[in-house]
Order: sequence, then structure tokens, then C-alpha cells
Amino acid sequence: MRLIFINPNATAAMTDNIVASARAALPEAEITGLTNHDGPPAIQGAADGAAALPGLLDRVREAVALGTQAIVIACFDDTGLAEAQAAAGCPVLGIGQSSYAMAAALGLRFSVVTSTAASVPVIEENIRQQGFAGQCASVRASGLAVLDIDEGSERVRARLADEIALASRQDGAAAVVLGCAGMSGLRPDLAARTGVQLIDGVAASAHLARAAIALFAPADPRKPGATA
Repeated sequence: MRLIFINPNATAAMTDNIVASARAALPEAEITGLTNHDGPPAIQGAADGAAALPGLLDRVREAVALGTQAIVIACFDDTGLAEAQAAAGCPVLGIGQSSYAMAAALGLRFSVVTSTAASVPVIEENIRQQGFAGQCASVRASGLAVLDIDEGSERVRARLADEIALASRQDGAAAVVLGCAGMSGLRPDLAARTGVQLIDGVAASAHLARAAIALFAPADPRKPGATA
């Protein structure tokens, strides 16, 4: 089973951390990462997402050429997800999408704790468009930059733990979704600090990609009605 996680931003160290988390979640899979070196250093809001899109689609084509069985867009904003799905010819998942689907499958009302306020409108619109608004209690910005989150200092962990606790206590969330790919490696520590059920989109997308590969059947151009 071959999966490629595409980091839409240009920070290769973040790609490495994402791949390490995905491999830990799904050790039986062959998981590699691609970095969008044509994108911004981090994606924090709609403008960064738009700037990342052309290079992201180039990485999608590269992943297909490498023979991947599924692609994961490893930005919580699900940057270019619809465009990548249209272009790839194989299952393409987003880590935001996968987090919401996992919370819904578990029957959990969720909140999202993300990076900066610029990401909140993007995430809220994704949740609405993907049909999960009824299960979302809140989307909260921690005020932390994406690359600071990825470094995972004590200050970052403490700030995230505080916001997670507020989402649970004030917003009534049964689970908190970690709303940045850089939070993936912090999940065990944040869970221990807060006692809150946490959903990591990198792990969720790895498991859902395995299911998608098992179910995916490419169109057969020899069959009536199939598209080439």
C-alpha cells in the first residue's frame, strides 16, 4: 500500500514530521512525502492557500507519476482538495476532511483548535461545505504561527493545551480536532495535559486512505458509460 502525503507549504522539516506521524499511525504502509517548494513557507489563511495551489497541483501530478495509490493533502485547510481530486485519478483526502469524518463516525461533537485567526474562516467554510457544521461546536484560533506549532516548544504546548481545555469546558466539545498538521506529533502530550479526546488529521487520513484504497475501483474505459 503506497501513500504520498503532500505538504502544500515549502517547509521540508514540516513534511518530515508529517510523514513520521503518518508512518507511526499506519506502519504497514509505504508512506512518503512531497514538499511544495513553490508554495509559501506556511499556509495561514486563504491568500496563502491560493499561492500554494499551482505548485500543489504539480506535486499531485508527481505523486501520480510515482505510482501512489492514494494522496493526502497535509494542510488542515484542505488546500486545493477539490482540484487535486479532479486531477489525480486516485483517492485524494485532506487532513481536515478526514478529521471531521472521523469525529462524525464516532458520533462526537467537535471543536477545532487551529493556528492563527486567518485560518478560522477557511476552516469554517470547509466544515460547512463538507456537511459537518451540525457537529461542530466551535473553531478556535490559538494565535500561534504554523511553524512555531511545528517546532513544538513548551510555550506552544501550554498554549494549545489551554485552548483545548476551553473548547471542551466552554463550548461543550466531546472531542477536539487538532487544526494544524504541525500538531500531529504533539497529540500524546496534549492528550496527557488535557484529558480531552483529540483527533489528529494526519493519523485519521492515513487510516481513511487505507480504506479508500481498498474500495477504490478506477473506471474501466471498456465498460459502457465509463470515462477514459
